[in-house]
Amino acid sequence: MPNIKSAKKRMRSNAKKANVNTLVSSSMKTAIKKFEKEVKAGNKEEAQNNLNIALQRIDKAKNSGLVHKNKAARLKSRLTKMNNTME
Repeated sequence: MPNIKSAKKRMRSNAKKANVNTLVSSSMKTAIKKFEKEVKAGNKEEAQNNLNIALQRIDKAKNSGLVHKNKAARLKSRLTKMNNTME
């Protein structure tokens, strides 16, 4: 446990940031899974809606630094390709 005031504050802010990072990354993963589920089911309209949500979540994770830009591009490409082969 830190004794210095700034170290205590740093611990609090790190905990808050960890919670936000966990929310963003888990929501990205959930959106991707929902999209893949709809693709397997063959629901074109729902898959398109979930694709848009997944792409937004991937961009948000990339902009916050949770996902590398190349990984984000790879995920987006893979999801778009899945959507295009479904049609």
